[in-house]
Amino acid sequence: MDRIAIVGGARLNGEIQISGAKNSAIKLMVASLLTDEPLRLTNMPRLADTRFLGHLLTRLGTLVDERQGETGSETVLHTPEIVSSFAPYDLVRQMRASFNVLGPLIARTGHAKVSLPGGCAIGGRPVDLHLQALEALGAKIELHEGYVYATAPGGLKGAEIEFPFVSVGATEHAMLAAVLAKGVTVLKTAACEPEIVDLAECLNKMGAKVEGAGTPTITITGVDKLHGTTHAVITDRIEAGTYAVAAAMAGGEVRLTNTRADLIEALLQKIEEAGAGVERTNDGVIIRRNGARLKAVDVETGVYPGFPTDLQAQFMALMTLADGESVIRETIFENRFMHAPELARLGADITVSGTEARVRGVEKLEGAQVMATDLRASVGLVIAGLVASGETVVGRVYHLDRGFERLEEKLGACGADVRRIKGDASIPEMDG
Repeated sequence: MDRIAIVGGARLNGEIQISGAKNSAIKLMVASLLTDEPLRLTNMPRLADTRFLGHLLTRLGTLVDERQGETGSETVLHTPEIVSSFAPYDLVRQMRASFNVLGPLIARTGHAKVSLPGGCAIGGRPVDLHLQALEALGAKIELHEGYVYATAPGGLKGAEIEFPFVSVGATEHAMLAAVLAKGVTVLKTAACEPEIVDLAECLNKMGAKVEGAGTPTITITGVDKLHGTTHAVITDRIEAGTYAVAAAMAGGEVRLTNTRADLIEALLQKIEEAGAGVERTNDGVIIRRNGARLKAVDVETGVYPGFPTDLQAQFMALMTLADGESVIRETIFENRFMHAPELARLGADITVSGTEARVRGVEKLEGAQVMATDLRASVGLVIAGLVASGETVVGRVYHLDRGFERLEEKLGACGADVRRIKGDASIPEMDG
């Protein structure tokens, strides 16, 4: 397996163009199952997760054409007919979001057999809410030997669905199924993330009738048929936030382009509180730090527009060198502090108790061999390596390749000393 090696100490100066959002792209790809016409997605990231999902969609009958368009990477997905409604474990296990093919398969064909996605390193993340939403829409669900068997021979029917708590995945899944259901569906306690809005905008371009995306109540009026369209994937706010933290950590001045500051405002406010400079621009944000020591800042993760759980590991890395003690509370995933022991190997002083981590800033970090435990933890370790003396080697970077496009190239262009060490080319098992 590949590893990433970083020699710390270099300040970052330059420009980084942010890619399309992984968390949006994979749901937009699934939407291609809802129509027999081509769906063209521009601003597409090239990631392990989009590749894995492409393999699954191909098995179901989708023609996947990855190409370079006039404005960058794009993917055209065309599913003239569903040739199989079976999504096997060996493909679904590689990426949890692939479970979301279930709803579109039921909506278009009336039946599906999809593997349960299994466990996850950062928490259980059960799919109960997904299944309950599909049952409310009229699907008959049975579970056997790790598979979901779903049927709706008379088609799906609109319903009122109130989620017991906010779930991005369940909200997206219900939207994907309800657009072809008969009648009106109302989703209450719906997730408000920008990726939800992006999915709704694409579905509406395809002929769906989705209203209220971005608010806790989404209303979907079912239609008989969707058509193809062209849609630009929203910018990746997690990638933007990651590089913002990296710039604040290493010092220097980095301009992030092809993004929107409002999407990461919760993070930017914390970076400013810590003492780094933030300038919001028309096409992104500029992060500056002149070398002055950062201040400790408390953070609590929350649903959008709160502080993203997907930026918690990166911010914890930033706080390892801050002056004072910061408290980081994780409210989304129960096991998302597994990067703390790896940061400690670099010299960080972190105490974890339940859903709370106390980070006492130290004077310096020292390079060491560390191991990534999940996607966001892996890049948190890279960020710490940017300032650690000597060399830091991050193992299991297949996690990182799932969500960050050309990371070494982007950081290297700003002056970081970062390189990939090639290893076993075999594809490892995904666990997040």
